[in-house]
Amino acid sequence: MARKRSTSRSKEPPSDKIVLATNRRARRDYAIHDSIEAGLVLLGSEVKSLRGSTPTLREGYARFRGEALWLFGIHIGPLPQASYQNHEPDRPRKCLLKKRELRKLKHALEAKGMTLVPLSLYFLKSRVKVELGLAKGRAKGDRRAADREKQDRKRIREATL
Repeated sequence: MARKRSTSRSKEPPSDKIVLATNRRARRDYAIHDSIEAGLVLLGSEVKSLRGSTPTLREGYARFRGEALWLFGIHIGPLPQASYQNHEPDRPRKCLLKKRELRKLKHALEAKGMTLVPLSLYFLKSRVKVELGLAKGRAKGDRRAADREKQDRKRIREATL
C-alpha cells in the first residue's frame, strides 16, 4: 500500500491568517511590552474594501472611551461600488475584547508613558482582527541604539554563514 504524500512542504500547520497591513514603524518608535489580539466592529463596505485595498496603520492608536476600547487613526479607503452607503475612511472603530482583558489593559495604560498601538491588521478565517501592542515610546537615542544592535546581529549572522 502506497503512502499518501503531502503537497505542503512547510512543517507548520496551514494558517487561516491573511495579513492585510503591518505597522513596521511602531516596532521602531516604541518598545513593545505585550501584544493582544482584538476583533473590530466594521461596516460591510469596510470589509469589502479591506479585501481589495490596503489600510494604513501608521497614525493609529487605541484609547478608552468610557468602558470600551476604540481604535483611532486607521485609514480604510472607501469602496467605489458602495456609492451612498459608503463608510467614512478615518472613523473610530470599536475593538472587541473580553471584560477581563479590557480591565487589564486599562490598568496597564494608567502607567506613565504607556500607549496602545496597532501592530497588524489581518483576516483570521472570515473575521477582521487587529494586533495591538502595549508600548512605551522610545527616545531618539534609544531608537539609534536599537538600530545599531539590529545591524550588529545581522553582521554576526552573516559572518557565521
